[in-house]
Amino acid sequence: MNTKPFTSGLSENAVMITRVADRQWHALDDDIVVGRGHAEHRPDGRLFVSIDAWHDATFDRLAEAMLAQLPAPLYTVVDEAEVELTAGWQRAGFTIRRREWEYAVPTDPRVTGLEAVLPPSGVTIVPAGQADESLLRAVDRAIRDEVEATAGWWQSMPAEVIPRPEGDTIIDPSKYAVAAAPDRYLGLIRVVSVNRPRIGLVAVRAREQRRGIARALLAHALGTLHRSGFAAAWTEVHESNQAASALFEGIGARPMSSNLELVR
Repeated sequence: MNTKPFTSGLSENAVMITRVADRQWHALDDDIVVGRGHAEHRPDGRLFVSIDAWHDATFDRLAEAMLAQLPAPLYTVVDEAEVELTAGWQRAGFTIRRREWEYAVPTDPRVTGLEAVLPPSGVTIVPAGQADESLLRAVDRAIRDEVEATAGWWQSMPAEVIPRPEGDTIIDPSKYAVAAAPDRYLGLIRVVSVNRPRIGLVAVRAREQRRGIARALLAHALGTLHRSGFAAAWTEVHESNQAASALFEGIGARPMSSNLELVR
């Protein structure tokens, strides 16, 4: 642990920045904590940083100390409405890399228009918790490979922030419903409910797209949530993913906010 203080400025009362633990920093003013910094690896291996400070000067000193001790590239995520926070990261040399829209998605089939939606002929929906794990992993891997070969997974898909075993792309098999053909799975949807239901992923194999499979998966997942008493779910869509935006907006989803991912 590095406890040597990092000071900025010549004042005897300068805020001191101390690394208090692995990837954790405190800003101290007369032994009072006036700011905190933190760094952590996301499931994709990228290193994300965050700072909580009341004053711009404290933010800048925390950022200066952290960036001097952390390897590049570094990433952070901010609510686009937090203009001052975004400006702070830009002062530290970060630039905007991507934008994600957060949607509120209604679950009532009378609102979504999905009440009568069925999967195409020869395709069945396997509810969450009932999927064959080996077939689930196979379709997840195939879809990720297809997206990576075209637009790039991390460039076009929502950020994955839920911890998962290293080297594993399936967060929790019980959270996935799938669209199944007799011999393989064609698509999947992941819904995680912590404080509120979140659709973390809905995706279909490239050759099976434009058959209504994604809408059938949404109809199943949202209908299940509606019957469980949830009026809405949430999801994030990368601004460049026009197909996903059209899919959700077509069932009455409303953009509520946007997040910026910045990189240095």
